[in-house]
Amino acid sequence: MRTRRAVILGLGGVAGALAFTLGLGAWRSRGTAPATDPRLPLPIAEMDFTLTDQCGATVRPSDWIGRPTMIFFGFTFCPDVCPTTLSDISGWLEDLGPEADRLNVTLISVDPERDTPAVLSDYLANFDPRITGLTGPLAEVERAAAGLRASFEKVPRDGDYTVNHTAGVFLFHPDGRFASIIDYHEDRRFAVPKIRRTLS
Repeated sequence: MRTRRAVILGLGGVAGALAFTLGLGAWRSRGTAPATDPRLPLPIAEMDFTLTDQCGATVRPSDWIGRPTMIFFGFTFCPDVCPTTLSDISGWLEDLGPEADRLNVTLISVDPERDTPAVLSDYLANFDPRITGLTGPLAEVERAAAGLRASFEKVPRDGDYTVNHTAGVFLFHPDGRFASIIDYHEDRRFAVPKIRRTLS
């Protein structure tokens, strides 16, 4: 794996995930999620963006409808949070066995300036082959983040830059309804059952 010169400011990503989780906790305490609750991701059917996968194919949110979906944000120059999350996801998919083949599993790059489809392809070769990477114009990545209520920010660092971003993994039901979030470093004992519930 090639050297990654940038160092992610993990507190920013973890703080974003924490803020989202607090909102999710408030939703759970009420039992239902208002359709207009600004803290929760939109249903996939209401998202609108166009990105490109690591094989060069065009991908839109509508392509995910009909299968449970797992979405997370990251970038290939991230030395800690992103490879850890990808390794965790690879482990979850292994635990799920053949059921995992029913999932859409997608990494959306928050660093499209450097993360071309070829770069994503090379990077994702280190993880489970069922993980798809998406990249594209910055405006389209911003639209994807807005739909998921996620955030990211390019931050200058040591003559280069890094990217702070939401670190959680978003889960959706086959019909596109938001299901849950898996927090960064969440124990596998809790993460895998969350995924299984989207498969049932």
